[in-house]
Amino acid sequence: MSSQGRIRHVIAALLTGGVTAAVLMLASAPRAQTPAPAAAPAAAPSPAPAPAAAAVAPGSIPAAEVPFYAEWASSPHAKRDAEEFNHWNKEGNIPVECARCHSTPGFLDYLGADGSTAGKVDHPAPIGTVITCMACHNSKTVNLTSVTFPSGVTVKNQGAEARCMTCHQGLESTASVNKAMGDTADDTVQPKFEFINVHYASAGAMMFGNIAHVGYEYPGKTYIGRVQHQAPYTRCLACHETHTVAVKVNDCMACHKEVTDKASLHSIRVSKDDRAGDGNDNEGVAQQIDHLRAQLFAALTDYAKTVAGKPIVYQIDVFPYFFNDTNGNGTPDKDETKFPNRYKAWTPRLMKAAYNYQFVTKDPGAYAHNPAYAIELLQDSISDLGAKVKVDLSKAKRP
Repeated sequence: MSSQGRIRHVIAALLTGGVTAAVLMLASAPRAQTPAPAAAPAAAPSPAPAPAAAAVAPGSIPAAEVPFYAEWASSPHAKRDAEEFNHWNKEGNIPVECARCHSTPGFLDYLGADGSTAGKVDHPAPIGTVITCMACHNSKTVNLTSVTFPSGVTVKNQGAEARCMTCHQGLESTASVNKAMGDTADDTVQPKFEFINVHYASAGAMMFGNIAHVGYEYPGKTYIGRVQHQAPYTRCLACHETHTVAVKVNDCMACHKEVTDKASLHSIRVSKDDRAGDGNDNEGVAQQIDHLRAQLFAALTDYAKTVAGKPIVYQIDVFPYFFNDTNGNGTPDKDETKFPNRYKAWTPRLMKAAYNYQFVTKDPGAYAHNPAYAIELLQDSISDLGAKVKVDLSKAKRP
């Protein structure tokens, strides 16, 4: 059989589910990528070695013959020991509210590819699965071209990128934050509040800006919508490798002469406008965003101490991220970054700013996905806290 014929045969088999390829994938041990965990993971089951070719059952497909298997195996979607695929091990299953994006069975359930109603997850998903070929290559994803964001807004005609954004969109929105805050006055501490976590890697929501309304958008302010990069780099799969999801750095080099490797992407800057207000017009837009994040965090800590009455610290990889700074040293010490010590002196003003801080922080590609939206959210959060604490954005230009 020719190479092209073999690929067609494999894809057809994957779509019909009449092979054990998915089982073989789950049995392998893909390369690791450092996750941003939500909590200490339960012990993951030890991965078994991939079966030898001679042991493959008749009619099944060896992993080596699955198209792009090696590429997929190197991706975060295949990392079996990651927190995002093991967080629920002690419970024995993945709850319906998490299963869609943290398991292949859950995603197939959401699509209706398992025979259930499409658009919702009907059952908890089994633990021990990752995002395999079957999640994206099945009879339902072929026609999946629209995405509904947490705000309730649906965007259509997104092609194959709808598969990406179905999960990479966050879980909260301007509307859900406003609903949670209710009619509590801006600077009133409400002990019943818990930190509203937008979730992680919400690139699709960042890209669509004020169309998706996933960032917290302050009343009376205007926000940019869908980012429009130079064609053809306007969609997820134009900038990311399809199966490894790695950034196509070499493509960036064609237009951005300062780019030599992935790290140097942070030096890209098209506009000379000073977004951070620090007088530096040579730094990249990613660095401008980092400076604004630092300004926002300084305002957050000042407000938490002087207005909310409780010092606050942030730990990027420990849920729920914001904790009481019990010794007041400004550092998230190990004995402080534990769930019982989570920050509880939230006011609406503090919550909104912290929500935006988390949204931008948890999208490390915000500088490429929609830098103007990220900058607007950070600047407006700083300005709002400035009603109660000292901030200075006098030299910062808003997009």
